Amino acid sequence: MFSVERLALRTQLQAWLHEDLGTGDVTTAFTIPEGHQSKGIIHAKEDGIIAGIPVAEMVFDVVDASLVFNSFVQDGDVVTKGTVIAEVEGSTHSILTGERLALNLLQRMSGIATKTQAYVNALDGLDVKLVDTRKTTPGHRALEKYAVRVGGGANHRFGLYDSVMIKDNHIKGAGGITEAVARARKHIPYTMNIEVEAETLEQVQEALSAGANIIMLDNMSNDKMKEAVTVIRAASPHVRIEASGGVTLDTIREKALAGVDIISVGALTYSFAALDISLDLNAKKEG
Repeated sequence: MFSVERLALRTQLQAWLHEDLGTGDVTTAFTIPEGHQSKGIIHAKEDGIIAGIPVAEMVFDVVDASLVFNSFVQDGDVVTKGTVIAEVEGSTHSILTGERLALNLLQRMSGIATKTQAYVNALDGLDVKLVDTRKTTPGHRALEKYAVRVGGGANHRFGLYDSVMIKDNHIKGAGGITEAVARARKHIPYTMNIEVEAETLEQVQEALSAGANIIMLDNMSNDKMKEAVTVIRAASPHVRIEASGGVTLDTIREKALAGVDIISVGALTYSFAALDISLDLNAKKEG
């Protein structure tokens, strides 16, 4: 499941470690003898979905390749408070050097996976795909979008380069939906889709006439969304329909029942609670 490009990730981890370590960990250096050995037990302090085990392991490997990392759960596993997630054994100095970065990433990714699964569960039984957005932390997009997949969601476009999404400001700049779609169609490969954001039924009609492959219904009321879905299905049943804007855990199912194919939720990656995970030295793993 872990598909982030490993060499690029190692380079990022080295930079993030340097941000934390600077010229050295003065506390550890001055309080713990050189050569001291420990076992660190990584455990969950609340229930949730784990994501980021391979990332945490890589952090410790970048710090010190002699550290031994053993995981007891896999990404996507449900854990409860007290579950031992992994152990890392070796130099105490090295464990403490990597501890915070490993935990930061593991906590954040697990928080995203946990929130995503809650949204997926709210769509249980419905043929609707939950996707993320580009509202990610700079430098962390690949990890955060991976965590969404671990939680059962899917990824929208990764960046500005992999699909055409004509939003309100593009429409204003181009002089209308029709003109924007026509200009984009002249340049993109035939395999690339064009998605158009529509806020009104008039824009839905124009997007259909212009030949959009996907129409995003942005911030529409549920009644207006149902009306838009009816119009789109009647005109072109192959056009995919996305709902976006103001989607919460309380409202997502009702929006899905309007008949859309996709629901995008930016909050998956910009408004989540990190899962509480801790590392304790020399703790004993319970059998």
